[in-house]
Amino acid sequence: MAAMQHSSVTCQSRSPPSAAKILSDKPLNLSFSGTFPSLKLTSKVAGKSRSGASSARMSATASASYATALADVAKSNGTLDTTAEDVEKIEKIFSEKQVLDFFCNPTIDIEKKRSVLDEIAKASSIQPHSANFLNILVDMKRVDLIKEIAKDFESVYNQMTDTELVVVTSVVKLESQHLAQIAKQVQKLSGAKNVRIKTEIDPSLVAGFTIRYGNGGSKFIDMSVKKQLEEIAAELDMGNIQLAV
Repeated sequence: MAAMQHSSVTCQSRSPPSAAKILSDKPLNLSFSGTFPSLKLTSKVAGKSRSGASSARMSATASASYATALADVAKSNGTLDTTAEDVEKIEKIFSEKQVLDFFCNPTIDIEKKRSVLDEIAKASSIQPHSANFLNILVDMKRVDLIKEIAKDFESVYNQMTDTELVVVTSVVKLESQHLAQIAKQVQKLSGAKNVRIKTEIDPSLVAGFTIRYGNGGSKFIDMSVKKQLEEIAAELDMGNIQLAV
């Protein structure tokens, strides 16, 4: 089977869908496939990418609109938490360059893309309205915005549920009881009704962990050994030491 040729491409801009459109669209006919064989083909990507501050602003506005539309649907049918899980799955799948390039490739037939979407939806066990949302992104040629949409959806979700997002970075995976303690402390500090923790691994911290929360991660608590070593190094700066002769 030939390998797909990769090349970056930005999909065309279209108006974001309304919540009603996501709800009213006919659910995808999902067929099971353990893998995504439809991606294994040779293709060439054509087209030019948008550039400049104006395009960036347009993309930011579009991603927020798509995210809000999806969140409104999820809230209306009582599946906000499950939809948040769907969005995380979708973001992970489309973070693969091969997958993103395939769906942004204008030379690949739309029905071929729909077939692969069926496979993705079934294999990932995402809800029908989340699958419909993916289908709309393909129709509107806005699959290139999935990463931004996921980020904006997280913000909308947090606002709707009064949730404080906490990013805990450590050298190794922390135990669940330790994360629970961190969540409890952040809840006291922030006053949020709910706390949601995301974990990241960073070996450069040496040991310990860091905590980031607040609007845009504006609040930062550094409990890492790396910070302590940097402070010690600063205090031992040779430029500040007087040597006895």
